[in-house]
Amino acid sequence: MEDVLQEVQQRQQEIRPDSPRNLPPHEVFMQKFRLYETRSNFYMVGRDKSRTYWKVLKIDRLEPSELHIQEDPTTYTEKECSDLLRRIHEGNIAIGGLTFVTTCYGIVGFIKFRGPYYMLLITKRRQIGAICGHNIYAISKSQIIPVPNSAVRSSTVNYKNENRYKKLLSMVDLTKDFFFSYSYHVMRSLQKNACGDGTGQVLYETMFVWNEFLTRGIRNILQNTIWTVALVYGFFKQATLSISGRNLKLTLIARRSRHYAGTRYLKRGINEKGRVANDVETEQMVLEDVSEGLPMHISSVVQNRGSIPLYWSQETSRLNLKPDIILSKRDQTYEATRLHFENLVKRYGNPIIILNLIKTIEKRPRESILRAEFANAIESINEDLSEENRLKFLHWDLNKHSRSKTTNVLLLLGKVAVYALTLTGFFYCQVAPTLTSDEHLAWPCFANGVAVDMFNPRYSNINNMKHNDGENKDSGDPDRKTCGGNNISNGNQFVSPPMMQKGVLRTNCIDCLDRTNVAQYAYGLAALGNQLHALGVTTSTKIDLDDPLAEELMSFYERMGDTLAHQYGGSAAHNKIFSERRGQWKAATESQEFLRTLQRYYNNAYMDAEKQNAINVFLGHFQPQTGKPDVWELDSDQHYNVRRNGQSTLDETVRDAAIPTRVLFTAMQRSKYIEHEYAETIDWSNFVDLDWLSSSANSCEEELLERSMLSASPTAVLSSDNVINEMARETTSSASECGSSTMGREHTGSDLRYGEARKTEVVEGFSDNFVHWVMNGEALCH
Repeated sequence: MEDVLQEVQQRQQEIRPDSPRNLPPHEVFMQKFRLYETRSNFYMVGRDKSRTYWKVLKIDRLEPSELHIQEDPTTYTEKECSDLLRRIHEGNIAIGGLTFVTTCYGIVGFIKFRGPYYMLLITKRRQIGAICGHNIYAISKSQIIPVPNSAVRSSTVNYKNENRYKKLLSMVDLTKDFFFSYSYHVMRSLQKNACGDGTGQVLYETMFVWNEFLTRGIRNILQNTIWTVALVYGFFKQATLSISGRNLKLTLIARRSRHYAGTRYLKRGINEKGRVANDVETEQMVLEDVSEGLPMHISSVVQNRGSIPLYWSQETSRLNLKPDIILSKRDQTYEATRLHFENLVKRYGNPIIILNLIKTIEKRPRESILRAEFANAIESINEDLSEENRLKFLHWDLNKHSRSKTTNVLLLLGKVAVYALTLTGFFYCQVAPTLTSDEHLAWPCFANGVAVDMFNPRYSNINNMKHNDGENKDSGDPDRKTCGGNNISNGNQFVSPPMMQKGVLRTNCIDCLDRTNVAQYAYGLAALGNQLHALGVTTSTKIDLDDPLAEELMSFYERMGDTLAHQYGGSAAHNKIFSERRGQWKAATESQEFLRTLQRYYNNAYMDAEKQNAINVFLGHFQPQTGKPDVWELDSDQHYNVRRNGQSTLDETVRDAAIPTRVLFTAMQRSKYIEHEYAETIDWSNFVDLDWLSSSANSCEEELLERSMLSASPTAVLSSDNVINEMARETTSSASECGSSTMGREHTGSDLRYGEARKTEVVEGFSDNFVHWVMNGEALCH
């Protein structure tokens, strides 16, 4: 058989020495494959979209326990490839010849349990969207095929355990919530794709590629990724919007981390490597559909959610709907927490803004225990950093205020979102399209191949605000180097200077599902207003909560929230705030929430253990070994100690880092917490608590707040109760100066708008003290 391949290769070289065989693999993406088999080999034939680039892969079927793969270096035409297959068939006619197995659309990977290797294939796909001309696909059908032939397998397989592992693997449903692209790096943000240069192997090793372990073997053998697809797990939704006569594509993507991945009660908090449970990157894109050859406006903003980065857990209970929260391990120096935030800075830059939505005070301490310890961890980290390099840390008890009739939760969260956008900015640029032979945009999109230093302060949104207003498009700075330069022609089209996101908003509640999703929607709405304004679609960055566009975006985030909640918690998200916003019947909403609670409880108590085992096997966290226990015989955490050849299968190196490794944090100084038996006795004075925002709806009340703070002693407690009580004492005497108070007033209509992401306008909605703290990292208490 080798003689047939070698003979054909030699003949093709003689006939057409200048054939497309020398075409660099990264310029062509194979998208369709056909699998054939003989008794001794699999032959996979792959081709590109235009049917001009044909390659052949051979997989050995006689080896019972090792993976032997060989790529034919020759590039064929369609006719030459057909001739090769015919010759292989004729050479094997005595033992059955060459037979067709299946059509497929990429290799998901290879996996081995206690017997042979198996090959996972995508046998049916569906397109779910497109980004800058690059198609995005979901899996409609997949297939697992044993690599060795039946005669070889029969002598090596323990079918009882083998079938149980195969059934376990099938629990990771590839047809649900996985997506991929042949030509677009969907595991990375639009900003990183536009301004980065990551390719091939490195992209598979990022934290969002769930089949990194499954593809590791074939990638190491072939040293390329043209036969495999990189699967991202999470959420993808895209829709076309028509605004002011312009067609825009709104895309929402959620990427789940494969590190420390799992189910709700079995994966909580953080591990020793600084990886947190339920770590999800959310990206909101706005792209404009334009005529061929015209510059394309593109924009995106990224936010993050993840479990509270401490060692904590909850024991799964079949008798208790709300099991106790346990600080399972004391880390006096918070090393794991430090690693987590260092990783965030490597991924997104500085600043890191933390929005903590968990409860402040409880009759029986649960969330409040974590709240105190989380603040201690941030304080400990910040003590070792200079003032300008500290975390920004915000607290707001969303659960408490969502029950208040006088608080508009979305409005207040929108104000916090405006601050985050002011500090981090968002990505926007115009690109001059350069199409490849496959009719998608080539990356990077910018002139002369010059990539932006995306974490250079010169390219943040704050420094580009005038450009955002359509003014001062040329700053006159001779040292300024943007993506392709300032107004440099690319294909006879001009590319404007980009605006870059630098830093990220990290939101969490306890599960990072329900409350977190509401906050992420508020941030997304504030960002959307700015994105549309940057694209020149609107004249204002504000979007009313009553605007149909806000309702459309809410449906995106509600769908995303349900999807992520099913993946981590076993039920749809609790969407009470969204339901109330739509005016749904309260009794129906409460009934729905109760049923979701029961569904989540059942899945957590009865289904999650096996689901966790399936995830561990799929991701390679557990690999079966002879003489060692099977995964179902182990504790939920013991699998991390079971590796092949004594080596860890987790790739904890952050290879997708694109910025300096130093930690850049910003926050206020605070003293240590004193924990007591009950949360009511905890000293909350060290928190930067946003509760007071709920009672400061206009400038009059801000004056009262400032007075109360200025008159307080240095040890005064800053909390919502203190602020409100102080305000109440001064309301009567201040009424004549400030006019009537707006506390308790319902916000409707045009009042429900998110402010623009600029210092000058944000200040109008907040006290000077709060603005000063957010911008400069200083304490609110003096």
